[in-house]
Amino acid sequence: MNLLTLQRTMARAVMTPLTRSENMSNVAPNGERMKKYAARFIKPNDRLTSFERLEIYNRQYWWRVLAALAEDFPGLQAILGNRRFEELSKAYLIEHPSRSFTLRNLGRNLEGWVKKNPRWAGSRQNVALDMIRLEWADIEAFDGEREEPMKIEAAAGPDGANLRLRLQPYVRLLDLRYPVDKLLLKVKDLNDDSEVSSNAFRERGKRKQVLAVAKLKPARIFLAVHRVQDSVYFRRLHVNEYDILLAIQNGKTLGKAVTSSFGKKARASELDPAQVTAWFQNWMSFGWFCAGARKRPAR
Repeated sequence: MNLLTLQRTMARAVMTPLTRSENMSNVAPNGERMKKYAARFIKPNDRLTSFERLEIYNRQYWWRVLAALAEDFPGLQAILGNRRFEELSKAYLIEHPSRSFTLRNLGRNLEGWVKKNPRWAGSRQNVALDMIRLEWADIEAFDGEREEPMKIEAAAGPDGANLRLRLQPYVRLLDLRYPVDKLLLKVKDLNDDSEVSSNAFRERGKRKQVLAVAKLKPARIFLAVHRVQDSVYFRRLHVNEYDILLAIQNGKTLGKAVTSSFGKKARASELDPAQVTAWFQNWMSFGWFCAGARKRPAR
């Protein structure tokens, strides 16, 4: 058995789902007995059989990836409840096991998977999808690339309408149906309050917050998820503010972004130049725009 075959054989065994009692399955990925499968590439020692040695890695893989998803998606866990969230996580990880050197990428396919498998979220599907989008944006905003911010002098000039701006790669713009931003902040506060609150108290608090949001009628909110000094923040946006930023992100000039947001006919009656200027000043103060041309990927 060469090294590549050994790695793949080991990976298939390690990623085999645990039993309900959290033991390693007796059936190997190829259908044979797991004891026979393990003996082909793992030697026993004076204390453990080949099966038992492999079981250690099998358990550690599943405990670690399940814990990682729970750490990355506490809001989704609060919406679904601990038991359903764990069941969803196991089903998701069977189809999308860890394929990266970092567990940071573990949940990148979660939104699409939940859309294709709505039974796991049940009646809370829409709220759950909004929360997944927010929590994944939180992850991307935290460690996304940051380029040199544009200076205010570079944005000033007589031909500002034709200015073509670029949003920082870490900025995420979200169009959501429920106020899951407030829910997530509350859940995080409850989780951080572990020293003074019991588990039962925290879980009651989460259920109360989830039920309050779930009962709300859908109402669109627009959000920018961004980073300031290594901390992630959620900033609610006016619909026109969101539209302008989204148009800029899609490559439109500043003038065309403003026009596409307000519309040519509505521009004279609805466009408040002072408001747009204030928005722009806020964006610049946050460092949301990049200096210079777009970087070309290294060959």
